[in-house]
Amino acid sequence: MTQPVKAEGQDLRNQLVHCCKRLKLQSSLVDHCYALEPEKLPTQLLQLFQEELEGRHLRRTNRYIQQAHFDGPKRLHECDWEGIKIPSSIAIEDMVQGTFIPRCENLILYGPVGTGKTHMAKVLGMHACAQGYRTYFYRTVTLMNRLCEARKEGRLLSFLRTLNKASLLILDEFGFVPADREGSQLLFEVISSCYEKRSIILTTNLEFSKWVQIFQDEQLTSAMIDRIIHYSHLLIFVKESYRMKFSLMKEENSPPY
Repeated sequence: MTQPVKAEGQDLRNQLVHCCKRLKLQSSLVDHCYALEPEKLPTQLLQLFQEELEGRHLRRTNRYIQQAHFDGPKRLHECDWEGIKIPSSIAIEDMVQGTFIPRCENLILYGPVGTGKTHMAKVLGMHACAQGYRTYFYRTVTLMNRLCEARKEGRLLSFLRTLNKASLLILDEFGFVPADREGSQLLFEVISSCYEKRSIILTTNLEFSKWVQIFQDEQLTSAMIDRIIHYSHLLIFVKESYRMKFSLMKEENSPPY
């Protein structure tokens, strides 16, 4: 959030010129401002610029979050890092601030069902939107189905161009459902197009050695794994399943089903 800046003299003029550049306005506007009322107008103008920048940032963030198609609540939450093994190759701040995205690095969120992988992926995705990175969220099987439908309807190239606009692609529940040959090939095409060009956040409960059981093609699976893990950081979720932890079946008086 942009805070009003108290500044005087040349520093104030420099900030006004900087705001003009970010707002894509002519910097000569500053000169006109000083010519009109040099003692009062510049400070007011700086405040107006900052409010406009704040509004543009908020509108862009909301637009990106809407375009990402996150299901469920669309609010920024604090991340719960307890019970997650984080590699030394990346800091929490890098993930929250999205600094891994311009480096085209990936995050693999691995662990049992119900441990918060999807929630974490959404939170990081929404933080990425707030940092100005266009983000798309898909359950992997949904993306494969949409790719197959787009090919049948002659819209595949258009759909792929849309995906390529993203700086961050989130693939949720990777490997949960077996894929047919066409879906596997199209998903591989998407992952290949991301390689060294954009970042992926992938959630899965399946270890790499078992991916071939899902995609049913050893060569394609090996190539897919190679492209994903090359620039990846592996986060391992070792916490207890939230759904099991808060299940009514665990209450003292529940019957032993």
